[in-house]
Amino acid sequence: MTTYIMVYFASALLALLATPVVIRIGQRMGIVDAPNVRKVHAAVTPRIGGVAIVFAMLTTTGLILALDNGVGEAVRGIRTQLVGLIVASILIFVSGLIDDVRNLPARAKLAFQIGAALLVCAFGVRIEEIDISQDMVVHFGLLSWPITVFWIVGITNAVNLIDGLDGLAAGISAIACGVIAVFAFHTGQVVMGILMIALLGSITGFLFFNFNPAKVFMGDCGSLFLGFVLATTSVMCVSKTAMVVGLALPMLALGIPIFDTLFSMLRRILERRSCFAPDRGHIHHRLLDMGLDHRHAVILMYAVTVIAAGLGVAMMVIRDEGMIVVFAAVVLFMALIFRVVGAVDFRESFLILRKNLAISRDAKEEKRSFEHVQLRIRQARTFDEWWKAACAAAAEMDFVWLALNVVNRDGKLRTLVWRTGEREFAVHETVNMSVPVRHRRQGPPLQIEVAVRINGSLESAGRRAALFVRLIDQHNLAVLPHEAVRATVQARPPVPVSVN
Repeated sequence: MTTYIMVYFASALLALLATPVVIRIGQRMGIVDAPNVRKVHAAVTPRIGGVAIVFAMLTTTGLILALDNGVGEAVRGIRTQLVGLIVASILIFVSGLIDDVRNLPARAKLAFQIGAALLVCAFGVRIEEIDISQDMVVHFGLLSWPITVFWIVGITNAVNLIDGLDGLAAGISAIACGVIAVFAFHTGQVVMGILMIALLGSITGFLFFNFNPAKVFMGDCGSLFLGFVLATTSVMCVSKTAMVVGLALPMLALGIPIFDTLFSMLRRILERRSCFAPDRGHIHHRLLDMGLDHRHAVILMYAVTVIAAGLGVAMMVIRDEGMIVVFAAVVLFMALIFRVVGAVDFRESFLILRKNLAISRDAKEEKRSFEHVQLRIRQARTFDEWWKAACAAAAEMDFVWLALNVVNRDGKLRTLVWRTGEREFAVHETVNMSVPVRHRRQGPPLQIEVAVRINGSLESAGRRAALFVRLIDQHNLAVLPHEAVRATVQARPPVPVSVN
């Protein structure tokens, strides 16, 4: 017990001493986070506080694990996995530090995370089997690699994305450290327990400067490191015991960042935006919009995390059906919290999903219609054939009318008009535009005036209009045989092609 207390206070003291130094370095080097429309802080703040966390944690654990005692013997038993964890976590830390200084693209950061996760897998840190109950053990075999990578990358990003308020990510991570440490000691994994206590101490020391009003942010170097270490140590714990609670506990303790990440991804997918696109829909943004100040919002999420983690700890003594009931209850509790604060609306999400599926079906049908009329217009050899093909395309794409003014070689003007056979449409029911048509004659291009039926979706109307423009651009009058065009224009009377 004395060793554990020493580890905690040593890492906390190191973080307390290192953080002011890191703050000054960040200020002098200009590695700061400036306020903007997406940020909630009001002052320029250094953003490399994660350096202090990493320094304190690795220094303390390095000294303790090097001791020639029972801890040292335990280290030798998992030396390979421990080396993989340290090397990969340093890689993640460096990638986050580069992002804090130079702004790495999101895909580059993801590549670093996947690479680091694969590295620890190669060192033997994998979720190979899970003991669901006394009578059910699930063996993953080769699937252990992708499952482990998904878990590590997911948790890493969840902690990174929740780092939006002063002290939020650090406090939630500290609670998760405590939970994993409890499980590690409960299952006799001393080294994992010491790692978590050291990380808990370093976070505690850092929180003196990171809690509202923050003097420093941990930055990506800190949040990515915390998420990666928490995810990997939980895998190392479960790989020794195969107990499902080894994953369930950190999952519940990190319930807020996990749910926030899942709902953020869902929101971006439903809005058809990039999964890497930033937004202001995270739970901490919602709490601020509800009128809570920074401190109260963070304390509320601390309280929710403590409740979830506390219920999760009960899973260590409850087996089988009882454990499943507790886990399901905490998950529902978390989902309810997000629903109450407005971070997710399940009914609205379902309606948007239905709408998006309908849009996707319409887009595929419109693409098929375009390909059909494209074949027809390619076969046009005369002006009249070209015009009839254009009218057929308009009918296929649900247009209301087309109009084209043509000047014959004798100088007479004729207007070709095609109309749908349906009712008259009001102005607000159509999208009107003019499409230039290239030809071989001198002068400006011809203009086709078109009216596209909206039919309940401006997006669909715009898509159909774009396909028609593409059709006319690729198959314009300039590509028709020259003699056929001249013979048609001179010999045929100006009879408009129309559909009534």
